[in-house]
Amino acid sequence: MTQDLRSEFHGELDAVRNDIARLGAYVVELIPRVTEILLQQDLEGAEYVLRADADIDVRTHSVEERALTMLALQAPVADDLRQVAAALRLAPEIERSGDLCCNIAKAARRLYGRELDPKLRGAIQRMSDQAQQEYREAVEAYLNVDAVRAAAIGDMDELLDQMHRAFIGQIFETHAGSAIDLQVAVQLALIGRFYERLGDHAVNISKRIVYIVTGWVPEHVSDDRQRAQAAAEAHTGHPGPG
Repeated sequence: MTQDLRSEFHGELDAVRNDIARLGAYVVELIPRVTEILLQQDLEGAEYVLRADADIDVRTHSVEERALTMLALQAPVADDLRQVAAALRLAPEIERSGDLCCNIAKAARRLYGRELDPKLRGAIQRMSDQAQQEYREAVEAYLNVDAVRAAAIGDMDELLDQMHRAFIGQIFETHAGSAIDLQVAVQLALIGRFYERLGDHAVNISKRIVYIVTGWVPEHVSDDRQRAQAAAEAHTGHPGPG
């Protein structure tokens, strides 16, 4: 690769990185926004978020196409190759995170007019705060190419997993006391899962950052869980937790 071509390549790579960072920053801002929509029963806000999702899809596909073009035309190697390969994985990861936020907005519409127990509202807010913190850390670690900071996000996510489990317990307890009906309980359980998955995506982003720096190929969070479930089934002879 000539000096001019190399300069052009790095300019394009910087542009792709900036686009990914902007997409990630949008999700960081979107998480508390959809939580407010849910807790305040803001139908207009939910509609706005859902309409804006199409723009995120377009921007994500644009990043993917540019990264693929760089891969095909420039044939990068070593660090540059890892940057481009990571971009191809990060863009859809962030897009799916945006979809999860849209799912929370849709759930807000389904729960419109339903009163939620203060304990459940507090648990939702705490999960939202934790998911946002993890996502912010992931985006900043990506911007700074900070593998040490990225590596800590997996440990942070354990707290969100604990919050999610506690939230499911609160849903059962509240439903047993007839404070919410089954339909509301199901929607709340899905909402808890959406926040938990946002944390998983932040962890996956962090693993891509470690890959950029070290070349170590990360496992996806869902892959880890599938292996854990398979091990549980092999050990007990019964299906593991889903």
